[in-house]
Amino acid sequence: MTHRCGTIGIAGRPNTGKSSLLNRLVGQKLSIVSSRPQTTRHLVTGIVTQPGCQYVFIDAPGQQSQSRSALHRTLNRRATQAARDADVALFVVEARRFGPDDHRVLEAIPEEQKVIAVVNKIDTIKKHADLIPFLDRLSKTRKFEALVPVSAKTGRNIPELFKALREALPEAPAAYPADQLTDRDERFFAAELLREKLFEETGEELPYRCEVVIESFKEEGRLRRIEATILVERASQKAIVVGARGERLKRMASAARKDMEQLFGGKVYLGTWVKVRKAWTDDARVLRQLGYE
Repeated sequence: MTHRCGTIGIAGRPNTGKSSLLNRLVGQKLSIVSSRPQTTRHLVTGIVTQPGCQYVFIDAPGQQSQSRSALHRTLNRRATQAARDADVALFVVEARRFGPDDHRVLEAIPEEQKVIAVVNKIDTIKKHADLIPFLDRLSKTRKFEALVPVSAKTGRNIPELFKALREALPEAPAAYPADQLTDRDERFFAAELLREKLFEETGEELPYRCEVVIESFKEEGRLRRIEATILVERASQKAIVVGARGERLKRMASAARKDMEQLFGGKVYLGTWVKVRKAWTDDARVLRQLGYE
């Protein structure tokens, strides 16, 4: 029996549901999710092994049109990196919405690249017949290997998407053990889960001006003891993160700890601190330390 294996780069403008789609495909929460553009900052790999085929998904940041800082420019370079370098590009758009930002992402994918278009959020469409004109227009923007309407929220048509991907992937042996879900370690996910809570809690108050650094990650029997620092750029931002009497920081840390315990399958002690590091989003040295360069 022929075995297939290859990389699948997920691309699309912000808020099309790329990270939610990755989590649905893998069956595990690997990419953090929020309504804020560019919640995803790093390339996140999710691995799915099925009989005769191994799918290696790579989630990347969404393309941001307003690139004011060095951090934003770095994220934009990553936005289409996964799609360009992969065996197959998974181009994600939102049902009945295809604008200039979507078009820019699609244009950045090389013409010779295999592309499967995924129309996400079909659960928001009351009458499926209303989607047909949109699918027809989208099919004319480029030659796609397949065009698959899905719902990352409900899982609708996910099996059809796997089938289309399998047909597009090259013949190759598995690249990872069958039980491996990602190439990232627990330290990485600890930082991401806490950063997700920052995005959820601070909203418009603190967009993109915060980062999480794991200072210490120790396993003591079945307990993981984690010390994390939240970086901000100004003292006023530190006050926002900490909140009145420290309640906001406690709330975020508690929610992140519970997610970590679910993901890691064990108890977690999480210590959190907030530090001011001026203009870190424009400091090349700091960005390199954080893995952005």
